[in-house]
Amino acid sequence: MKCRFCSSELKHEFIDLGMSPPSNSYLSKEDLNKEEVYFPLKLWLCENCFLVQIDEYKSAREIFNNDYAYFSSYSTTWLNHAKNYVDMITDRLSLNERSNVIEIASNDGYLLQYFKKKNIPCLGIEPTANTAHVAINKGIETIIDYFTFEMSNKIIEERRKFDLILGNNVFAHVPNINDFVSGLKVLLNDGGTITLEFPHLLQLIENNQFDTIYHEHFWYFSLFALQNVFEKHRLKIYDVEELETHGGSLRLFVSHEADDSKSIAKNVKKLLNKEISKGINQFNYYKKFAKRIKKIKIDFLDFVIEVKRAGKSIAAYGAAAKGNTFLNYCGIKNDLIEFVVDASPHKQGNFLPGSHIPIVNEEYIKLNKPDYILILPWNIKDEITRQLKYVNDWRGQFVISIPSLEVIK
Repeated sequence: MKCRFCSSELKHEFIDLGMSPPSNSYLSKEDLNKEEVYFPLKLWLCENCFLVQIDEYKSAREIFNNDYAYFSSYSTTWLNHAKNYVDMITDRLSLNERSNVIEIASNDGYLLQYFKKKNIPCLGIEPTANTAHVAINKGIETIIDYFTFEMSNKIIEERRKFDLILGNNVFAHVPNINDFVSGLKVLLNDGGTITLEFPHLLQLIENNQFDTIYHEHFWYFSLFALQNVFEKHRLKIYDVEELETHGGSLRLFVSHEADDSKSIAKNVKKLLNKEISKGINQFNYYKKFAKRIKKIKIDFLDFVIEVKRAGKSIAAYGAAAKGNTFLNYCGIKNDLIEFVVDASPHKQGNFLPGSHIPIVNEEYIKLNKPDYILILPWNIKDEITRQLKYVNDWRGQFVISIPSLEVIK
């Protein structure tokens, strides 16, 4: 197996989470009687470029099909994040009705709707037809396809280059990183900016966030490793922000290497020094992760067994991909967790892959009054605990397992 960026032989295993079905492959009732395919969930570290990556056991075109179940607009936290980004970047880049904005993996128009309200011309690219049609119904022009270098050239033939290219939580989903970055460069105006957001590898390691590992995520990025990626394509990271989203993400600001109007901010050097001080460029830094993850699994299983022996009930909230990684790694089935609530009607009525836990609406919590609610998308736990504060009426408690087991009263 070779690194998909630099073609070096991959020799260093970072983490092995066993066999798991794809995390967003939700099952219908009929699917429960069919064969379910599992794939290895294992990450490798490249000793040459220090990119952490998964082998492409399941292709992106299989994962992001026309029945993709993730719709961004069902999280108020994420909508607020999108709106704040649009306000910030509009001011920072002085965007207006003469500007040109494109979002790669625009989903259901959760973000571009805010540019549209400002009368800033925008275009979305989204490979999943069901989410793209929601955006189109909002009046957001959307190309239903995968973004590639070839596509970028076709877009330029029909339009002009873009002042802002943005991608929120798409960069890690791209199997061919060189093709993707080449396409970004072709689309970018001479004085334009690319912004990319993705979970930060440093936070994943420091805070035991192994549940962000799943087959959709082909890459796990540090700033240290990405500098080489962009330099190869004659682009430069001129600024970086550390965000709280997804348990700790980075937002990169990228321009053409030759763009002298954008000097490299102090934040870039500061974060690089932070990563290096932790050991992000040393193999030993990665070795202790697996041991910590195994402890999380054991602690959670001990908790579940104790609760069930006491005759109490456990439900879960959030049919998120990260939750599926967690449940399948721990070996949890629907005999231990009775149901999982999700706000999206596109998931309700289905079952989680692997664990086969039924996905239901919030009324099930009020009717069944579970003693404990496991919050699977722990990164928005504050939003969820506020929403479900009524569980205090029957002394229900919330549970999270990352970065460690915690019962929230």
